[in-house]
Amino acid sequence: MASPFLSNTTIAFSSSLSSSPLPRLLPSISSPLIRFKSTPRRILTVRSKIREIFMPALSSTMTEGKIVSWVKSEGDKLSKGESVVVVESDKADMDVETFYDGILAAIVVGEGETAPVGAAIGLLAETEDEIAEAKAKAASKSGASIPSPPPTPSPSPAPAATSTSTPAPAAVPIAEGPRKTVATPYAKKLAKQHKVDIESLVGTGPYGRITPADIEAAAGISPSKTIVGPAVVAEAKPATPPKATAAVAGPSSLPPPLPGSTVVPFTTMQAAVSKNMVESLSVPTFRVGYPVTTDALDRLYEKVKPKGVTMTALLAKAAAMALVQHPVVNASCKDGKSFTYNSNINIAVAVAVNGGLITPVLQDADKLDLYLLSQKWKELVEKARTKQLQPQEYNSGTFTLSNLGMFGVDRFDAILPPGQGSIMAVGASKPTVVADADGFFSVKNKMLVNVTADHRIIYGADLAAFLQTLSKIVENPESLTL
Repeated sequence: MASPFLSNTTIAFSSSLSSSPLPRLLPSISSPLIRFKSTPRRILTVRSKIREIFMPALSSTMTEGKIVSWVKSEGDKLSKGESVVVVESDKADMDVETFYDGILAAIVVGEGETAPVGAAIGLLAETEDEIAEAKAKAASKSGASIPSPPPTPSPSPAPAATSTSTPAPAAVPIAEGPRKTVATPYAKKLAKQHKVDIESLVGTGPYGRITPADIEAAAGISPSKTIVGPAVVAEAKPATPPKATAAVAGPSSLPPPLPGSTVVPFTTMQAAVSKNMVESLSVPTFRVGYPVTTDALDRLYEKVKPKGVTMTALLAKAAAMALVQHPVVNASCKDGKSFTYNSNINIAVAVAVNGGLITPVLQDADKLDLYLLSQKWKELVEKARTKQLQPQEYNSGTFTLSNLGMFGVDRFDAILPPGQGSIMAVGASKPTVVADADGFFSVKNKMLVNVTADHRIIYGADLAAFLQTLSKIVENPESLTL
């Protein structure tokens, strides 16, 4: 446990009793003299210690993080609750704070570099006298983490392309219409205090986000502390020999890149998506398709569209209502030995963002009315595209919806996300010639819905019953507006 003392302190405890005889309770009774042996003086010395700033786990799927920027520099004094560093997780960028007062003595992991969750990214000293010791520890950690280069039998032009092929992605407008100004909560608070027009500023943070430093610069005041999300700071432990197994790479079996090609490393989000997709291969899945008539749903959409309701919200609401009647489709199996009936129906919806894919979650979608659900969805999309989603807003899904119908895709199969029981892929609604029971032909709009499910807990009959219920809700959508 980290010491709560901030400097070298000596605390002395003494425990002794007087050697005088105890008073006699009864004068007529003679009592022998009783003496208590005095205990020796005990001295407790508490030494100040250097604490490590760990890479925090910002989501349940995060295994490593990338340092976007250090808010503080080496030698800066830190106060409890002050923002220290911006970390890019597999889903979002988050400012992290310190839980202790002290001095940022050394930065172990620099900007643009990655570190596994739990690894030391910086060292926090309690006094200036410990800065030199902290820097020495940081140097030993940095030196130990750099492996000696393996011998190369012959030169190859391929590594040159690798080292020069990491261009930063260009900032492009993602949302249509007027651009929404994005700022951290503390930046908004500062802007209100100093009467700064936040709409007139150009943010220097990730994806153009306005930071407290931008507000302070506009107001002409000296920088102050910023308070945002959680960080992990713990007591430093003696340096241990690094594990070379992860650092030393064996000979690659992959063929070298073609001449003139460019090798681009994964972003943190792309690496997380890749890991999840590979993990999903271990789950036995199957797929069931079902055509759904959408004429009534299309008419309802035209009525509610002016009120801000999207087709995604309509489909999410319909799926949630169907899941209420078929809870096994909303269940999940994580250990291969049991499965869980989830008490909440949280619809995760796949959204393409710059450089990856994320699934914001409409929590308790069955309990929200259509208009509140649409408003919530718009807020989630905006936060997703500015990388401001909180972990509970993207990792709490129990059922996933993927809609490519707006691109004209008539059918596709979706890959089951780890930790969920099913995912529904929705294609475009297209005019289709159908025949009724009397043999008369007509044209109706139909969309094809494909559901991918975990066959360990969900069977074909379960999905068929779920899709029949979903079809009835979509073909008679009045209940969606209740």
